[in-house]
Amino acid sequence: MVDFLKYWLAVVLLATGYAGFLLGGNWVWLGVGSLPILALLDTLIGPDYSMTKKLNPRLANIPIWICAAGPLWLYFVFAWRLSVEDLNGWQLLGSVLSCGWMGVIPLIPASHEMYHKRDVISRTVGRYAHLCILDATREIGHVVGHHIDVASVRDCDTAPRGATLYGFTPRCVIETTKLDLRLEAVALRKRGLSPWNIRHRMYRAIAAQVVMQSLLFAIAGWQGVIFGLAGMIVSRFWVESFNYFQHYGFTRVPGTPIGRRHAWNHLGWIARNVAFEVTNHCDHHMNSYLPYWELRPYKDGIAMPSVFLCFLAALVPPIWHELIIKPRLKIWDLEYATKEERVLAAAQNRAAGWPDWFSETPASQISKASTVSA
Repeated sequence: MVDFLKYWLAVVLLATGYAGFLLGGNWVWLGVGSLPILALLDTLIGPDYSMTKKLNPRLANIPIWICAAGPLWLYFVFAWRLSVEDLNGWQLLGSVLSCGWMGVIPLIPASHEMYHKRDVISRTVGRYAHLCILDATREIGHVVGHHIDVASVRDCDTAPRGATLYGFTPRCVIETTKLDLRLEAVALRKRGLSPWNIRHRMYRAIAAQVVMQSLLFAIAGWQGVIFGLAGMIVSRFWVESFNYFQHYGFTRVPGTPIGRRHAWNHLGWIARNVAFEVTNHCDHHMNSYLPYWELRPYKDGIAMPSVFLCFLAALVPPIWHELIIKPRLKIWDLEYATKEERVLAAAQNRAAGWPDWFSETPASQISKASTVSA
């Protein structure tokens, strides 16, 4: 029962966003106010390496559906609040940030779980849940692109060494959008259709977005549209910023086997449960169709701090680089990377102006890394 109930923590988080808008006034900050609390609790409680017991799939999917649809419907509650209360600038900022944050957690882990399922209904709901992050074609590039090219130079979700959160995030927004469009065009050409054919999924995404904006307008006028779009834009950039922590600095020769070593795990008890195990990322890349509760924590990987703490640290690049990621990438290079991956890593280190820890380490110790296949 505990293993089933712990994933409802994400629903509780979503409920704080709704409560903020229902209460109004400064309470609209409730949703985004959960971020520092999550960072603190996830750090204090620490990592969890336990396996979840077998769950009933139908029951385990209930919080997934709630957390996929809930952040989308939150925008209509926001619009309603705008129609009944004259929010000041501070409160509007809190409203936009709360909607934006709910579009990151719990939306992305829930919708991510849905478009990794094999049934059409789940994939469709997961796709259009992304209307509130302006990215209803996201699963195209994620499933067909990211899961094939992860940790290589072809993957726009893998941040190269030296990249800051501020440089990576806008570039990732642009590149993932271009990737979605390009992959869908390729799929249409394989079917003998023009890449501009009406069957292109981007047209349906745009049409669905028009419907959503029309509903926001019907509830709160142009104010609903303007501030609704502001929340969606914030959410889109915020979502891409969390990609920064999943594969930062990894190297892999395109086409070579993908291993657990090509993803960072953030195994805090809070993060695992509120994010439906998406931070249990290593095993997800080994079998992307496994339901979230069957993912196994990779105990032999390099331990990372709370993903929420990583986000706050990355807001100050020197803290992220010097205290968190450089020490861990040095271990990865020397103990986990293959010979070919070390060559790529050394090149990235030079380009980023990082120390050459390969020359500082005896060759006999470095050579052990070539035997790692995990």
